[in-house]
Amino acid sequence: MPLVTGLGKRLGKRGKAEVVLVDSALTHIWKPRYHEVATGAIDANLDSIDYRAHARDNHYSFHQGRMIGVDRDRKVIRLDALRENGSGEIILPEREISYDYLVLALGSQGNDFNTPGVRENCVFLDRREQAERFQQRFLNLAMAVDYFDRTLRIAIVGGGATGVELAAELHHAVSLLHGYGHAKLDRTKLLVTVIEAGPRILPALNERIATSAARHLADMGVQIRTATMIKAARPGVFVTKTDEELEADILVWAAGIKAPAWLGELGLPVNRINQLVVDDHLQTADDAIYAMGDCSALQDRENQQVPPRAQAALQEAKYLSKALPARLAGKAAKGFAYHDNGSLVSLSEYSSVGVLMGNLGRGKIFVEGWIARMTYVSLYRLHQAALYGWPRTVLLLLAGRFNRLLRPRLKLH
Repeated sequence: MPLVTGLGKRLGKRGKAEVVLVDSALTHIWKPRYHEVATGAIDANLDSIDYRAHARDNHYSFHQGRMIGVDRDRKVIRLDALRENGSGEIILPEREISYDYLVLALGSQGNDFNTPGVRENCVFLDRREQAERFQQRFLNLAMAVDYFDRTLRIAIVGGGATGVELAAELHHAVSLLHGYGHAKLDRTKLLVTVIEAGPRILPALNERIATSAARHLADMGVQIRTATMIKAARPGVFVTKTDEELEADILVWAAGIKAPAWLGELGLPVNRINQLVVDDHLQTADDAIYAMGDCSALQDRENQQVPPRAQAALQEAKYLSKALPARLAGKAAKGFAYHDNGSLVSLSEYSSVGVLMGNLGRGKIFVEGWIARMTYVSLYRLHQAALYGWPRTVLLLLAGRFNRLLRPRLKLH
């Protein structure tokens, strides 16, 4: 979204290029907030962006459709037939859209590592629809738990940011549901287990962040199982490598990512998780095709792969929003350089932990509690500002404050 917004303003508004966005959905919501959609902490209908309205305001065109292939020789992308939900009736047939330059920003999906039963029995949080299905299942189980006075058990495989943040949000959601008529439901009736194959949670972040997050989760009552490998999933059960069975009402899989498999069919270099290999201009082996975000594999100046994080995708979007207009004007653009500004993990309303870097001082600054929480929230405001500009972002912030006064603090349906 920040990329098409920037290109629309730089090229579309001035009639220098036709900028086209293609997406299978009609609305956009920031993926790092899917765990909040899943618990009802935010209402996706209020926090989402309508592509058609945004396209009109930012001088680009929007086409709804699911991309199923690229013809590099003819420079066209192929879109699957658009069908009506439920009936399956074809609304639009398979279509083609031509391009001079193509940017692939397809994101990623959960990597089940071919573990038997995971796709059939686990919930993933790759798309808004999955998060909303989780929320409905969670609310239904909350009613049952309150009525039968039993424990709600949720097992999450993956101790990365998604698994940790979801665990904390679930405890916050249950504490709010207690005040909305679920008299017997409180956090003592919630058993969340985070299962991690490695020696600690948050393996991509430094040990101090992981230790602090683990302490906060333990204080909430979250069980953390490290060095625990899952070899199979059955309805309501994870089976460990040692044949231990971990039962739960909801099984969540949040362990690892991969790019869509069909990217490997384009005839372009990909890595072992289907990400397109790009150079420091974010170009693939086909110089008319760029890739950014989670579907791209880029080595930084220290020969380390740029991590699949929101801050990396935003930096790449800002880079391409300037590099592509420069290329059209026949000017050479400098290569992309990733700057690690630190990492923050939200523990819902309870706390946040992380490390800030960059121009904030030499080395790393560990932050925790209120300061970390405010910094984490500001990241979403920066995302909104990239899409709307600061004046409208401030208005959205004020509208959100009023909504908190007028609406329930949790989405209850």
